[in-house]
Amino acid sequence: MESNRNSSVWPPFTQMKTAKEPLEIVRAKDALLYDRNGKSYIDANSSWWVNVHGHGNEYLSKSIQDQFKKVDHVLLAGVTHEKVEELAKRVVGILPDHFTRVFFSDDGSTAIEVALKMAFQFWHNQGIPKRRIVALEGAYHGDTFGAMSIGQRGYFNKPFEHFFFDVDFLEFPTKEKETEILVKAKVLFETTEIAGLIVEPLVQGAAGMRMYSVEFLDKLVALAKENQVQVIFDEIMTGWGRTGKMFSMDHGSQKPDIVCLSKGLTGGVLPMGLTVASDKIYEAFLHDETTKALLHGHSYTGNPLACAVACANMDLFAKKETWENIERIVEHHKSFASRIASHLSVSEVRQTGTILALEIKTGEATSYFSSLRDEAYDFFVENGILLRPLGNVIFLNPPYCTTDGELGYCYEKIEEFLNR
Repeated sequence: MESNRNSSVWPPFTQMKTAKEPLEIVRAKDALLYDRNGKSYIDANSSWWVNVHGHGNEYLSKSIQDQFKKVDHVLLAGVTHEKVEELAKRVVGILPDHFTRVFFSDDGSTAIEVALKMAFQFWHNQGIPKRRIVALEGAYHGDTFGAMSIGQRGYFNKPFEHFFFDVDFLEFPTKEKETEILVKAKVLFETTEIAGLIVEPLVQGAAGMRMYSVEFLDKLVALAKENQVQVIFDEIMTGWGRTGKMFSMDHGSQKPDIVCLSKGLTGGVLPMGLTVASDKIYEAFLHDETTKALLHGHSYTGNPLACAVACANMDLFAKKETWENIERIVEHHKSFASRIASHLSVSEVRQTGTILALEIKTGEATSYFSSLRDEAYDFFVENGILLRPLGNVIFLNPPYCTTDGELGYCYEKIEEFLNR
């Protein structure tokens, strides 16, 4: 492989001046990645949280091959095809009954952009001026401009802040602050200026796998609905079994008006984003004037290959074995969490479903830019585990096919790292 300095690749989230040589992966199967020398690595974070069934799944592979022989790609405006219709029908079929319409895009960030446009234009089409969004501090919803606007302001997006639209941020809902935050939210919602509320339900991913209660989420959504605020759930990371149920919304009684899906949607094989809306949202766009339509789209919207593998992914989620594996990982995580929680180097252990996070003491405030990140990354790669710590937060969200032995090895090496 070419030296990092000579490669033409400009990788994401990387300072190339100081970056080390990247790990070159030449083969992958199940929960394992293999480099050119044949060394294996457990894909402990499911390759940025997407490969829910692991790598090289033959059923997913066959779905793409079969579809390629029929239709590889066709535009979706004025045209439709079998797999896009099947996928849309099946997705609304596993969501609460009020979800009826599926808008296709390319990834998580674009699914969020579509959701924001829906929320804003819902009011615009009715001649009602609502131009503000409420979000949670610490949020990450993507790297496009709308998604950055509703995310945590700071190092990642500092050069672009003057382009962002107005957002009212609520503090992250720690248990002791829940009541205070709900009071503030009620005041904001009652101003009649709020077009929508967006949250990562139950788990904030990039913020360090921060977790909050379903009781708070239900109360917040109920407040929004009482004041006619459209509610958007960003289930891009939390969807597809990650929290122990198909979606985070399945844990609570209050449901959103719009939900964004991606990552595990195609089993981690091809990029695709979905923004699923209620009939109430959809009907606000029906008008004799074309300008009242949702004038948004992408070249690869509803790509047949991605739709086919997403349908195959849903077949796998319909199997008892998938949910048995999810529950198995949940229970193994619980056991390890109870054992490691009292470790002197651990300030907090958090778990929701198959997501397990350990916040490591560093003597400094928790930060994505903690120097512990590089130290931990190098240690685990050397020991045959690929994971990307979020600063001083080490976390596991492995493929559901990860074996007990592979999980045990990850736990063993985490303890070894803590004891170093």
